[in-house]
Amino acid sequence: MAEYLVLIYGDESAMDEAAPAEMAKMMEGHRQFGQKYAAALRGGNALQASATATTIRSDGVGGSTITDGAFAETKEALGGYYLLEAPDLDVAIAMAKEIPAPNGGVEVRPIRPID
Repeated sequence: MAEYLVLIYGDESAMDEAAPAEMAKMMEGHRQFGQKYAAALRGGNALQASATATTIRSDGVGGSTITDGAFAETKEALGGYYLLEAPDLDVAIAMAKEIPAPNGGVEVRPIRPID
C-alpha cells in the first residue's frame, strides 16, 4: 500500500466569516470522513491561519532568513491535511473527493519513499 498526503486548501476569509451552522456542517463532514476511512488514515490535522506561519529560507551563504507569515500570498491557503494509505492513486483520489473543502479544494500527493 502507498501513502498519500492530502492537502486541504481554502479561502481563509470565507472560513473566518462562515456562520456557525456552516462550520458545524464542515466539521461533521470531517468527522464522518475520519470515521469512514479510519483504517486508512495515518494522521491529519487542521492548521492555524497562514498569518501564524514562520518562513525560513536559505540566504545562499550558509545562513538563513526568518520571516513572519506564509511564503506566498494566495487566495487559498493550506488549512489542513490528511495522511492516508491507499492501494493506488485512483483510490486515494476517490477518498479525497469526500473531504469537505467548501471554500477551496484538495491536492493529493504520493509520499515518496526514501530508502
